[in-house]
Amino acid sequence: MLLPLYALLVIADCVAAFNPSGSYAPANVSCPEDASFVRPASGISESETEWLKKRHAITDVYLAEFLDRADLEDFDAQDFLESLNRSINVGLAFSGGGYRAMLNGAGQISALDNRTAGADSHGLGGLLQASTYLAGLSGGNWLTGTLALNNWTSVEEIISGDTIWDLEHSIINSGGINIFSTASRWDDISDAIQDKQDAGFNTSLTDIWGRALSYQFFGEEDDGGVSLTFSGIAQFEPFINAEMPFPFSVAVGRAPHTKIINLNSTVFEFNPFELGSWDPSLYSFTELKYMGSDVSNGEPTSDICVQGYDNGGFVLGTSSSLFNQFLLQLNTTSLSGIVYDLIYSFLTNLDEDSDDVAIYHPNPFLDTSYAALQTIVESEYLYLVDGGEDYQNIPFAPLLQPERDVDVIFAFDNSADTDDNFPNGTSLSATYDRQFGSQGNGTSFPYVPSMDTIIAYNLTEKPLFLGCNASNLTDLGTIPPLVVYIPNIAYTTWSNTSTFKMSYDNDERDAIIQNGFEAATRYNLTIDENWHKCVACAIIHREQERNNITQSDECAECFQEYCWNGEQYTGDETVLARSLNYTSPSNHEVSSISAAGADGSTSTASASSQSTSSSHNAAVSFGPSYSAGFIAVAVAPMIGLMF
Repeated sequence: MLLPLYALLVIADCVAAFNPSGSYAPANVSCPEDASFVRPASGISESETEWLKKRHAITDVYLAEFLDRADLEDFDAQDFLESLNRSINVGLAFSGGGYRAMLNGAGQISALDNRTAGADSHGLGGLLQASTYLAGLSGGNWLTGTLALNNWTSVEEIISGDTIWDLEHSIINSGGINIFSTASRWDDISDAIQDKQDAGFNTSLTDIWGRALSYQFFGEEDDGGVSLTFSGIAQFEPFINAEMPFPFSVAVGRAPHTKIINLNSTVFEFNPFELGSWDPSLYSFTELKYMGSDVSNGEPTSDICVQGYDNGGFVLGTSSSLFNQFLLQLNTTSLSGIVYDLIYSFLTNLDEDSDDVAIYHPNPFLDTSYAALQTIVESEYLYLVDGGEDYQNIPFAPLLQPERDVDVIFAFDNSADTDDNFPNGTSLSATYDRQFGSQGNGTSFPYVPSMDTIIAYNLTEKPLFLGCNASNLTDLGTIPPLVVYIPNIAYTTWSNTSTFKMSYDNDERDAIIQNGFEAATRYNLTIDENWHKCVACAIIHREQERNNITQSDECAECFQEYCWNGEQYTGDETVLARSLNYTSPSNHEVSSISAAGADGSTSTASASSQSTSSSHNAAVSFGPSYSAGFIAVAVAPMIGLMF
């Protein structure tokens, strides 16, 4: 029977999203005529520009609906948006932090998604649909990458299914007690890596890391997305039709033969069209789908090019190469004896060989003429590491570029800055400081409270607005986006798990996702029933300032509640970071909050960051009832199975 035309087109789009080789090994293809893959970072690409025209036609509609539901006094959303000569750009940024960041972020993004049951009435449903850009880093990128690379699926669809995000067994020991299943998985991973090596390409531990993660993010089909490419997102129907935000994966460059990562390191962004950096050190972008081709100053050195190098799992693995951090934190773990010695020796050897980073060879920026830092463009190799290793654990960089005209950034911080694995604003300070360094390049970031101030005044107990008054920001060069900072807060479960916790049973997974929803919605709009209104006020604020529109009393009250007042802690006493024993909540001031379960019953959990005199019933629940189980993370098998 003949397939309908639309079905054939969908199939063709999906095929185009995958590596032509059908495997992990990049494929040789004919180069485009007069190909020149590298351009200066003087603006956004033509492809992004054209895509934005379609996206804005959609976001304008959803933003009007979102603002209408906020029911602001004396405000007509449609009239306001039509009076502007541009579309409002909303950016979403999800921090790193391993599975903790992925799961908390999943709840947070589901609170913005009108596909989530209850998000419209108890959350911020539709804000995701009204957003232009979506950035992820490390564990946050596992979230955004999972959604984007699975044809823009939803968190609710993932949780209701059983094909991806099965975290009960770690990637190290994927088969649990079934050692044959685990051995088979690592055999498949080994074969994929060997295919890439046989095709003449360098590999590193990031290839192994990315392939192992891929089975959790893309499922068993196509062997864990073995041929799925990041540039393939551009071939998915939701992206073609601009029905999803423009996604970014953020990583950091490491200079050849060094181990130094700091605020002057080069920040790279992957998007469906390009890889590159706005930083003066590189100031270049290259076409992502032709990564792996031999080039000089962006021009192919022969008529044979390469496609399929930008494997989706490899890109997500690049943004989350935690091995440097693991090595730095190894002394703080509970490992001892022969296991400690084995891992320390293993990781030290990797670090010496630069195998602990993601190796991109050939270097797509070789001999590029736009870069200020010659060590990048003179090397045959490009080295990229975890996007949070420069302390900018929230991926602000793509959203701060003036060329993208972002009005407001919703920054979801699921970092582990404190002893008890909660955020303390370290990333805010790092991004603020970076604008004044050699890599600032015209970007601006609003004034931020110091980490001591955040801890001393408990500023992570609720969302925080930064950059509320543009007139106070004029000495920053350009007016930055308003930042809505939403930290991880434990409401109904301890959401502050270790970055290196590698397995979660379904109950624990769903509970953290649930808690993320609550963190993004001020506990389902019960702590502050006006939270939706306040978010709406934040979204329209920059345009009101540009057009000299006086803020309403209603919005002024919101800003009084959530804007940082500019006060810095100046006390003589040393501010100690919060210290909370994960297993003994009584060591920290907590409150009990009753949450309605999926079956309507209530359970009680301790909340570490929000004290309230009344209990609130959670309006949205994720996942059915699962039997709890615990699978220990086995480190030694990783060493034995991989080598």
